[in-house]
This record gives sequence, C-alpha cells and structure tokens, in this order.
Amino acid sequence: MLLSNAAVGRVSAQDPTRPGEGAVPSARTSQITVRAVRLSAGLVFDGRLDEDVYEHERPSSGFVQQVPYEGQPASERTDAWVLFDGAAIYVSARCWDSTPPDKWVANEMRRDGAQLNQNDSFGVLLDTFGDGHDGLFFSTNPLGALQDQQITEERTSNVDWDPVWDVKTSRFDGGWTVEMRIPFKSLRYRPGASQVWGIQLRRVVRRLNEWSFVSSVPISAAGRDGSQGILRVSAAATLTGLEVPSGAKNVELKPFVLGRLTTDHAATPAFSNRADARLGFDAKYGITQNLTADFTYNTDFAQVEADQQQVNLTRFSLLFPEKRQFFLEGKGIFDFGRTGGTVPLLFFSRRIGLDDGREVPIVGGGRLTGRVGPYSVGALNIQTDSVADVASTNFTVLRLKRNIFRRSSIGALYTGRSVTPEGQGANHAFGGDARLAFQENVNVNLYLAKTSTQGLSDRDTSYQLQFDYPSDVYGLRVEQLVVERNFKPEVGFVSRSNFSRSFAEARYSPRPGPSMPAVRQFTFEASLDYTRTADTGQLETREQLVSFESEFADSGRFEFDVVDVHERLDDQFDISRHVGIPAGSYDSRHIEVAYTVAKQRPVNGSLTFRVGSFYGGDIRTVEVAGARIEATPQLSIEPSLSYSSVSLPQGSFRTSVSRIRTTYTVTPRMFVSGLVQFNSENQRISSNVRMRWEYRPGSELFVVYSEDRDTVNVDFTPPRNRGVAIKVNRLLRY
Repeated sequence: MLLSNAAVGRVSAQDPTRPGEGAVPSARTSQITVRAVRLSAGLVFDGRLDEDVYEHERPSSGFVQQVPYEGQPASERTDAWVLFDGAAIYVSARCWDSTPPDKWVANEMRRDGAQLNQNDSFGVLLDTFGDGHDGLFFSTNPLGALQDQQITEERTSNVDWDPVWDVKTSRFDGGWTVEMRIPFKSLRYRPGASQVWGIQLRRVVRRLNEWSFVSSVPISAAGRDGSQGILRVSAAATLTGLEVPSGAKNVELKPFVLGRLTTDHAATPAFSNRADARLGFDAKYGITQNLTADFTYNTDFAQVEADQQQVNLTRFSLLFPEKRQFFLEGKGIFDFGRTGGTVPLLFFSRRIGLDDGREVPIVGGGRLTGRVGPYSVGALNIQTDSVADVASTNFTVLRLKRNIFRRSSIGALYTGRSVTPEGQGANHAFGGDARLAFQENVNVNLYLAKTSTQGLSDRDTSYQLQFDYPSDVYGLRVEQLVVERNFKPEVGFVSRSNFSRSFAEARYSPRPGPSMPAVRQFTFEASLDYTRTADTGQLETREQLVSFESEFADSGRFEFDVVDVHERLDDQFDISRHVGIPAGSYDSRHIEVAYTVAKQRPVNGSLTFRVGSFYGGDIRTVEVAGARIEATPQLSIEPSLSYSSVSLPQGSFRTSVSRIRTTYTVTPRMFVSGLVQFNSENQRISSNVRMRWEYRPGSELFVVYSEDRDTVNVDFTPPRNRGVAIKVNRLLRY
C-alpha cells in the first residue's frame, strides 16, 4: 500500500507563483513538486529518522516504476523528506522492504564502486540550476556506501567527482533508512536566497531488477542495465521552498605532503631506492555562487591506480581512461561532440602530464568552470616542466556552451599546445558542436573542427553528423564522420586518420511481458559500418553485424553475433612481436557468443567466445570480463582474462592479458585494493597495492606500492621498476 503525500503534488497552470519563489522552470517536463522544509530544531545525524520532523512532516511518496513496468506503482514503498538548515540540505528516506534483510542485495561498501549500481539503493538528483540539462546525483545502499556523480547534458556521467558530503543508514522492522547531509558549500547554484531546483528521487530494488522514481522517467531512457534513467534530468520534479545561504565566497585549500622511494632499472641511467619528498596544494575559490576557480601547484598523482592493460589486435591506438582527480572534476563541461568508437576527442586530458605512459611533471595551473548567465564556461591552463626529450609545454583549453530549447545545446571549444610532442612548434584546435533533442527520442548530434599545426596545411578538418532514435522498442542510428589526413588535435586523441565513415544501425527490442516472465526484453540488431579514405574515397573497411540478445528478468544476458569484415591494408603492420600482416585485402567472418551472469549475484561476470577467420587465417578468443566474486560484503575478488589464439599464413601466436583485483573495504571511506596483471606480449607482470582512507570528509591518506617485473627469467629478478609512496592531504574550508 502506498501512502498519499501532501508534499508531492501537481502545479496548477493558474498558480500565480513569482519567479524564484515556486515557479516551475520551463525545462521541467514533470508537474510533480517536492517541498523542502526548514529545520526548526537540530537534527541528530545518525540515519535513524526518529526526530519529530519525520512525524510532523508528510513524506514524498508514490514512486512509479521506470523498469520493468513503466508507469506502474513501485513494488516497495518509499517515504522521503527534503530538509535544510543554514549550512546543508538533508535528504532522508524510509525504504520499506517486504523481505528479510538476508534477501536484500547489499554487497558493496567502497565509495563509487561499480557494484553499487547492482545493489539495493536510494538516491537523489539535484538540478541546482533548474535548467533540465545538468545535475548532481547522490546515492547510497543499506551498508552506507557513498556514490556521487556529475551529470552533463543528460548524457554523460562523471563518477569520479568526489564532493564533501555524508550519509548514515540504519534499519528498522520493515526496511532500512537513510539520511544524507550535503553542505551548500559543495554545490553551485544561481544567485539569490530563494531557489527553485529540479529534484529526482530514485529507489532500486535489485532482487526485482526494479528502478522507480518519484517523477516518472520514460523506459526508453533506462539504458542497458537500468542505471541510465537518472540521466534524464528534464524529467525531474520541482523542488520548492528551499532557501540557501547568502552569497559568501567559498574558499578551499587542500595542501599535500608526499614521500616516495623508487627504483627504476629501465631508466637511463638506472637508479635504486631513490628517496624524494614533495609539497604542493590544490585550491578552490568560489568567485560567485555559480562560478568556481581551481588552482594547482606542484601537482602529483602518486595515488592513482595503474592502468588496466589491454589486448590490441588492431592497427589503431588504444584509449586509456583518465584517472587523475584534478582533471576528472568538472570534466563534463569540456566534453565535445559525440564521442565513442573512432570519433576523435578534441580534448583528452591524458595528453597533459603524460608522454607515452611516462609521467611529465606538472608545475601548476588553473581551471575556471561554472555559469555566466545562460552560458556554461570552462577554461584550463596547465604548465608542464621539461624532462628528458620532452620540452616544457603550456596547455590551454577554452569551452563555451549554451543550452537552447528544452534539452538541446550548442557550443565551441579551443585547445592550444605551445609545443607539439615532436617539438615542431605550436598546435591549435577549434570546433563547434550541437546537440539537438526533439520530443522524447529524436536526437541530432553534430560537430565541425579544424586544427592548425606548424608544417601542415589543408586537409585538417573533421566533422560528424549523427541522427539517433533510441526508443525502447525501435532504434535507428545513422552517422557520417570524416577525419582528414592532417587533422591533429595535439591536446586530444585520434585513433585513426584520413578516413570517412558511414554507419547505419537498426534495432527491434520487443518486451514479451507476462507471457514470458523469465525474459525482460529481446533485441534484434543489424548494422553496416563503411569506411573509406577521406582523400581518395578508396574502401578501407566494411563491417556488417547481425546480433541477437536476450535480457532476462534478473538482468542476466545472452548474446549471439555474426560479423563480416572486409579490410584493406596499404602497409604491413605487426600484430605481434614476431608476426606481421602484409599489405592487401582481407575478408573474414567470426561468430561471437556471450553470457552475462546478473551483476547482483555473489559470483557474476561475462564469458565471451569468439571464433572465425582473421586476416587470411583463424582466430579463437575467450574473454572473462567484469567478473566479481563476493567473499563477504567487505571483500571482493575481480578476475579477468582475455586470451586469443591466432593462426596466420605468416605464423601463429597466442596473446593474453590476465588480471586479478582484490578489494577489502574497511568502512565506506577506507579500502585496500590490490591489482596484479600479466601481459604475454611484453612478458611482464605488474602489481599495484593501494590504500585510501578518507579520514575526514575531503581529507585523505594514500599508501601505494607498485612494481613491474620481466618474466623472461624464472627468478623474476631484478624488477624493472618499483616504488612506494605515502601521500596525505587535508581539506581546509573557509
């Protein structure tokens, strides 16, 4: 039975509310409102919900499903409250559950752990600018884990954003409770004391694979695993009655001290047990309530986990994700165009401070992000030091974007690099992009970009035009992408150059409903990927895909693909250390079968088999990905394997990358994680052990040990490199 709710209601079209005092922002599609209540007495922040305010104020209730049955009442009742005082906003909930606690899915305590999306959870989205485009999401599970992310333009989610906030959970006879405390200093919003924000409340009951919201979200926005529904910021309810502190400037200083002991036998000259220490700081200054400046000095990223190695059986470069916190915070504002696949990145922050995997010291820099009137702005300037054959370099990035209509935006981006990696002078890149969303499921994405590099002229542009119709049952995507030969964004990433790609994909995804209760959805898909050289129009690659997928009620999946590929090579490329594939044209076909165990299971993951022809020979591949073994809610083991056996006329070889990560979470703010990897191609085994303790919100202690060894010799000695680092920082807020 669902409780009626006076704090959630409909906004009348005749309601003469004044702007800033209850008016519904034009970006909102929902007519649901949630009322924030000012606390008249102190709140004991313990997650128990036994204060008088929870008895006297009626909760927001009446959640409705997005998945599996769109628009139907949620299976389990949720009562939620939004409270505030002069320092913070509080979001509390009583999550009723008709099953005993041993049936709940709660097996992740680590902050921002990927498994949190596979747990029972409660979360809140805050659209602090009320524009229906961007938002901030805070979530937790019955164990009190912290999950937070920045949402940009309803399509990208930055899970590496780590603001200062806190959460407490507890249990009662009939479910579990949660209290979140989010300081106003951790948020950015429009000027003025009286605020009207967007708000969405989400409840996940994982054993039912059910996702429900206080304001309905279309099922077409659910995404592959259901977690993408929270990105639909424009579907949020309206939060009224909220008053924020006066526009005092927020100042944060985060100094750090680092001690390190390193050995590197691969360096020239080699060295052993070199000790060094470093002091530095990051600073944040709130210029206005909605515009923030960040500064960094003597920056160090010793606490960052090692990259996950990958098998590469193509002639194109691999893209490794950014993991450094300074570049991750607020990164959504710098997103340009429609990324994915072979689409180039005009700005890729790993080009700053890294050179072919080698760290380049960052002297310092600054960043400006936020809002100025109707515009989103971003500016970044970083200076790196010289090292070995890499010159001291200045990097500049400027971003300007404006939201138009209800869910659309247009923007421009500039990047500059004072010295190219080859030392051939400066490089500049310019581009404009647009994201146009019509009705619920019609999207048009486009960009036009140009680069300027000393010694290169003409054929230096790139553009993309994409039409996307991602409805729940039917899908259609058509795309044209061009990257000319001399298009070189040296603060970006291009996996291949001089190509023109035409792509079309059609999808049919029926839901069988009660007639087949074990199956959630079928998907039939076909695509054609046609790539030619941009300058001559000669065919390079043609790929045809036919795919069938079945999603089961528990979120497990079965997939069967047939792929036909034609590829032309102008030059030989070395696919392994001892085997090269000569120039010529090649036709191949492979079959791929995959099964994914539901992620909420104690033992889960994906198993994929691939077999077929490959560059005139044969390939057989087995891959274990996303695997997780839950030993306890605190201890998890995550093994993975990618193994390929390739037989070609030029020779045969086997290649593999295997890794295992073990994580023990002491509390939601403290964990120890170990990662061991073996790459057969370079015959190296690497290890990385990392402890992170957030000893107070925003302040951290890191202890990191890393090692890289050759395995050619049985005795595994000596290590190529080895290091231990201890880093501590302290957040000071004024």
